[in-house]
Formats: sequence, structure tokens, C-alpha cells
Amino acid sequence: MKEKVKELIDNYLENNPALFLLDYSLTDDKRIRVVIDGDQGVTVEDCINMSRAIEHNLDRDEEDFSLEVMSAGVSESLQIPRQYKKNVGRKLHVTTTSNNEIEATLSEATDEAITLNWKVREPKPVGKGKHTVKKEAILPYGEIAQAKVMITFNK
Repeated sequence: MKEKVKELIDNYLENNPALFLLDYSLTDDKRIRVVIDGDQGVTVEDCINMSRAIEHNLDRDEEDFSLEVMSAGVSESLQIPRQYKKNVGRKLHVTTTSNNEIEATLSEATDEAITLNWKVREPKPVGKGKHTVKKEAILPYGEIAQAKVMITFNK
């Protein structure tokens, strides 16, 4: 059944190229869970349509199952390069594998790494006081333990 579900998911995504799969699972008690994301986000209709594409092609008389199709939550970590690419320009909270934390704007995302930019106040090299310094970090995906989009509310 797992192969059939994966085939149905792949077929649906092939016909809807703006959407992509983040995760799917099938438990021993036949609970199917599918998590999708999209280049322009995911609508309720996207989830309903994918659910129908799966459910209408599985025989409930043959297999009893429950099906849950959902979008990646706003509090979920980014997992794949395509998610980073769709969030270029947004502020991220990144924890590296060496436990450094960075809050910065995602300025670029490639298939290998991301580029983060931020400003920090540092002591002046000469004299008293502080000045604002622009910082940049290029992080390969393998060095990212966790990255979340920071939600900001404008007043």
C-alpha cells in the first residue's frame, strides 16, 4: 500500500508542479499522513485536491485507512532547499550544528547553501563608541541544525 500511496502522491505533484512533498508516512494501523508545501504556499483546496487524488484511487473495501493531508506549519523548520528558495527575503532564525544562533535575512538559497545577511552593533576599531557592521554568512545545508521563518507583525 505504501508504494501505491507514493505513486498517487507523485502523480498529483507531477500535475501540480508548484507543490512539493515534504513528508509522508503510513503507520501499521493504516494511517496515511502527507505533508506538502508550495512555491506560493498551500491552500486548503490544494490539501483537499491531493486528499481526493489519493482517497479516490484506493479501495476502502480492500484496505481500511485514514488519510490526513496538510501543509507545513508556520512553526515548522525548513527542510529542503526548495523551501529556503521560496523564503528568500524573509528573516530566519537559524541554529547551526555548532549551536550558533543567527537571526538574519535570507538573501540567497542555492542547492548547496544559503546566504544570510544581518547588521550588528560592534565597538569601533579606533576610539570610543559603537558602529553598525553588516555581516554575511554562507551556510551549507549540512551545517544547519534548524531554520525557521520568523513571523513579524507590522504595527
